[in-house]
Amino acid sequence: MSIQAVIWDFGGVITSSPFESFNRFEAERGLPKDFIRGINATNPETNAWAQFESSAVSLDEFDGLFAAEAQAKGHQVGGREVVALLSGDLRPRMIQVLKICKASFRIACITNNVRSGEGPGMAKTTEKASAVAEVMKLFDLVVESSIEGIRKPNPAIYTLTCERLGIEPAQAIFLDDLGINLKPAAKLGMKTIKVLSESQAINDLSRLTGLSFP
Repeated sequence: MSIQAVIWDFGGVITSSPFESFNRFEAERGLPKDFIRGINATNPETNAWAQFESSAVSLDEFDGLFAAEAQAKGHQVGGREVVALLSGDLRPRMIQVLKICKASFRIACITNNVRSGEGPGMAKTTEKASAVAEVMKLFDLVVESSIEGIRKPNPAIYTLTCERLGIEPAQAIFLDDLGINLKPAAKLGMKTIKVLSESQAINDLSRLTGLSFP
């Protein structure tokens, strides 16, 4: 099937990765590198992070649940501290690529996010929220885990997105910075791109779409 849509993750693709913020926080606090990421990867379908992204728990509840998970691994980190690190910086070149894709394909965003900050990008300042809102206007469809109650890598969120776009999964390209989120998309038939770096992802997207990007 010919490609009809390009579907994007938000954090780590359109913006810088929250993992970078996590690592800076860990260094400042004297925590092991990737400590936060390790907690979020433990029991990934039922842990505090998974429940918060699917709106099964409130921010206050998440704060306590995450703190308990961190304490069990020997360190003190509250959930609110982690949420404060989530809002990344927009990547101007990727936004330009997004605009070029929009001229030829339908474009959508699937984002695992939480009910914190302003808008799908969880911005912490009004200025950043305004910039993110302008980017979000580019998408034909935005699917948020915190609204739908399902999150990547649940195959249902990819199927839902394709249904709303009116396409088959095989007609979509999906970009995400996490392999765990790409595997179910690939099983459904999507062409997938793991975003390891901005330039690598753009080159891979050019190859799959046939489009030229600056």
